[in-house]
Amino acid sequence: MAKSDVKLLGAWSSPFVMRARIALNIKSVNYEFQEENWLVSKSELLLKSNPIHKKVPVLIHADNPICESLIIVQYIDEVWSSGPSILPSDPYDRATSRFWSAYIDDKWFPSMIAVILAQEEDAKKAAIAQMEEGLVLLEEAFGKCSKGKAFFGGDRIGFLDIAFGCLLGWLRVTEKAGGIELLNETKTPSLSKWAERFSSDIAVKELIPDTDKLAEFGKKLQAKMTANN
Repeated sequence: MAKSDVKLLGAWSSPFVMRARIALNIKSVNYEFQEENWLVSKSELLLKSNPIHKKVPVLIHADNPICESLIIVQYIDEVWSSGPSILPSDPYDRATSRFWSAYIDDKWFPSMIAVILAQEEDAKKAAIAQMEEGLVLLEEAFGKCSKGKAFFGGDRIGFLDIAFGCLLGWLRVTEKAGGIELLNETKTPSLSKWAERFSSDIAVKELIPDTDKLAEFGKKLQAKMTANN
């Protein structure tokens, strides 16, 4: 596949862009990455490629845009089928992976953002409690999905690993901002070990953003959102 045939519009700070990049790495797909400085402005290509949501990531393959991170991951898995499978082959396991991925996006991730953006201590504590409850659920899910193996997807990184693992950078920012340790050997021993394995995987390790750099970006994002309210 020629490099010009595949382009990814994204931002280094976005965990959702990271999902697409991990999937492309797993499949050994060469691609062009276009950094979008979306806090300042959005490129014409981004607005043209994703006119509905106007956000990253957008995968452009043979001039066709594909939007939304988990849809992109599934698309990559289907198109480059000769590489390692990302989605489970078993229909029930596939459905389970999609269920927990939706839970992460719809329930758990918003609570993490609430911690980062919280102005009042009570609101922050409530959001942290929601995050902790979610991590306990995901600890249980890991035990069932991994079936005693290294990842949610089994022996190698799979769909749910990508969906959750891309948030580890922001999880560390959240821990730093709150002076807490959310992933630990006491409450989430399996997830703690999984996070280390995931972060050191060859498809992932070069994509994990520096915590301090991400924290600084978080401050800029908080300032922008406060200004817009």
